[in-house]
Amino acid sequence: MLTKNKSDLNKDGLLDIVILIEEIGLKNQHETNATNLKSSERHLLVAFKRPDGSYKWAAKNTSIIPPKDDPKRPCLLDPFGENSGISTENSLIKIHLQQFYSCGAWEIYDFDYIFRYQNQKFELIGYNESSLHRSTGEEISTTVNFSTAKMTRTTGSNAFKKGAKPKTVWQNIKPKQRLELNSIKEEDLRAFD
Repeated sequence: MLTKNKSDLNKDGLLDIVILIEEIGLKNQHETNATNLKSSERHLLVAFKRPDGSYKWAAKNTSIIPPKDDPKRPCLLDPFGENSGISTENSLIKIHLQQFYSCGAWEIYDFDYIFRYQNQKFELIGYNESSLHRSTGEEISTTVNFSTAKMTRTTGSNAFKKGAKPKTVWQNIKPKQRLELNSIKEEDLRAFD
């Protein structure tokens, strides 16, 4: 288990649970070399506590949190590494991930996904993305509020220069559908880049 949080997510007065587990397996079942044990699948699980003390599954996702060793992105450090995590407060599930490439890219990206239990499922109500260019210091951030259908994009910030004058642009968005925890994938939000 990588992390475990308890919070009242469905507002019934009982402490529900959010856990992230990692399943380690072979990259190829035909290969038995120990070096092939690097691939992993991460399972984000949410369960509601019942009055009798048992739990009922509420959500499961195996694609929003990338594996530690992604063969498609070999230079990517663990997105759920030391600067990332899952928190549960105010009946929300917040997932923070970071993309830091040790080769082939200059940017560091931070992502926040915010889910709330509504309409009998965990719906994505907020998304934040920020980037920092390690060479120039340029910073860009995007915030999407799916509840209000608004998005902001801020450019012109610089981590290395004082006096930068950031510019923020607001716009309305029309999401095609409400994204939910059970089915959301990492790439579902690239339309807002």
